[in-house]
Amino acid sequence: MENCQIQQQTKQDRTSVRRLNRQPKKTKAVIGRLAAGWMILQTCFLATPVLAQQRSKNDLSYSEFLEKLESNQITKVEIDETTNKASVVLKGQSQDDAPKEVLLFEQDQNLIPKIRAKNIDFSTKTSLDHSTTVGILLNLLIIMVLLSGLIMILRRSANASGQALNFGRSKAKFQMEAKTGIQFDDVAGIEEAKEELQEVVTFLKEPERFTAVGAKIPRGVLLVGPPGTGKTLLAKAISGEAGVPFFSISGSEFVEMFVGVGASRVRDLFKKAKENAPCLVFIDEIDAVGRQRGTGIGGGNDEREQTLNQLLTEMDGFEGNSGIIVIAATNRPDVLDKALLRPGRFDRQVIVDYPDLQGRLGILEVHARGKKIAPEVSLEAIARRTPGFSGADLANLLNEAAILTARRHKQAVTMLEVNDAVDRIVAGMEGVPLVDSKSKRLIAYHEVGHAIVATMVPGHDPVEKVTLIPRGGAGGLTWFTPDEEMGLESKSKILAKITATLGGRAAEEEVFGVDEVTQGASQDIQMVTSFARQMVTKFGMSDLGALALEGQDQPVFLGGDYSSRNEYSEEVAAQIDIRIRNIAFDCLNKAKNIISENRLAIDRIVDLLIERETIDGTEFRELLAKFSPVYGSSQKEDKENKMRSLLSKS
Repeated sequence: MENCQIQQQTKQDRTSVRRLNRQPKKTKAVIGRLAAGWMILQTCFLATPVLAQQRSKNDLSYSEFLEKLESNQITKVEIDETTNKASVVLKGQSQDDAPKEVLLFEQDQNLIPKIRAKNIDFSTKTSLDHSTTVGILLNLLIIMVLLSGLIMILRRSANASGQALNFGRSKAKFQMEAKTGIQFDDVAGIEEAKEELQEVVTFLKEPERFTAVGAKIPRGVLLVGPPGTGKTLLAKAISGEAGVPFFSISGSEFVEMFVGVGASRVRDLFKKAKENAPCLVFIDEIDAVGRQRGTGIGGGNDEREQTLNQLLTEMDGFEGNSGIIVIAATNRPDVLDKALLRPGRFDRQVIVDYPDLQGRLGILEVHARGKKIAPEVSLEAIARRTPGFSGADLANLLNEAAILTARRHKQAVTMLEVNDAVDRIVAGMEGVPLVDSKSKRLIAYHEVGHAIVATMVPGHDPVEKVTLIPRGGAGGLTWFTPDEEMGLESKSKILAKITATLGGRAAEEEVFGVDEVTQGASQDIQMVTSFARQMVTKFGMSDLGALALEGQDQPVFLGGDYSSRNEYSEEVAAQIDIRIRNIAFDCLNKAKNIISENRLAIDRIVDLLIERETIDGTEFRELLAKFSPVYGSSQKEDKENKMRSLLSKS
């Protein structure tokens, strides 16, 4: 394998050298063509006297001239010794007519005696010869073109050699004081990460506060979190707050096709950083260069591994790098090499996770500063409706709402635009509403089935709205808003999710019959199967016991197995299948019972939904309490229980 890689590397080097050598050859060919063209042009100019000697209407041939000379028809002859031409005036020619031009032979010695013998007015003159001057100028011009071409070739060769010398230099962007326009006040929703990084900034500004008690500067800080949570934004805030030299580079800019180039760039980066210490070095997407060594099919990449080795040495090697703080960002901490994550290299790992309710509210307040928001818009309501949104998602949400506002020719963003923007981001573009038909009625029963089962099952999130407006690939949608933050979920809540997910299929079977069910519940069934399998094989929520029967699959490029291997026997696999089917069947039967008990309410709500196409959660619960005696009695019991608890506390 090493010999193959060396041969491939040699071929690549030869190819690159050939490409570098082709450019001067092409330049030489172009210069040669230009020189040939100028020589042809020069020949044309030098041949001008000869071309000018072509006969025109005012010229006489030499034989005609001799005939008229013998017949005494010529009165005056003037010979130009430079051009070897004679200007002839004939008898009877008016003074306004131009003299005739005659091209003479150079060796005709008897011509002048003949002219004098005829007693003709004869004279000679010498004119200026411009052909020599033109030839000299053209030759000088050709020499200048050739010299400029030679200079161009020398410059290109110098640039090529300079590029070869600069190939291993770092491409990091350097700023003495990075003015990014972003401060820590502009970063919201990740307060814990801000506190960690504010200590780094304080250490750079006031190191004596820490060194006085024996604290050492941290070598590196690794920002870990999902995409869009604000890792790069935090780095910009650090560069804006610190006021020290700042280097920024991406991990992919280290790795090249030539072995050793990445390591050379790492050395050059840290050499510049040491010259400007104390300073910050920010490496974005460090997983491009910091991936685990010696794993994957066919071994590792020599270039990437050498680059990683050099990075490890520079961060915490024999010499050290005092005064340099390396900040790196990644959303794949599982692929990083263990030597990179140890203390002394990246001393701190700051988790930048999805924001909670207060974090989302702070992010919305930051991004709402430059937008015209209507007074009735509640940012807290938006934050409650967007669990699991990252900072980038929330920024995109307000931007989409502003775009919809401008498209609808409104002056300020209202809750209607915000809700439409949320629907568009989560579910996709809005489609054309269906006409009143059997398919629309079936979709309405399907969605109302989801909503009623979710409302009647204890522990499920409340309904936000039910709509028949198509979005993405769905003919209708039922939205839910969680009462609390996403976190640990109990067995009862997971079963409630499974039951509500099967509510659409249960409504189809109860209303239209088993033979009229459609494939509209295919995604619901996939979700149910996934939830039920996780309950049995990962969460230990079945009578098989608290056993992890399925582990995390390790990717092949990180040294994982080439084929997935089951952690259980065939008998246990059959027991798993039975438990999964039991969970799905029990939840489906429970959903059918809820649908049958509330059939009257379903029919009334479906008629209203077909007419309006959208019903919000509050109105839906009011309609369900009006038409369903089961839900109404349960609501009364809940109110009575709350009153009793309040009275008992008082």
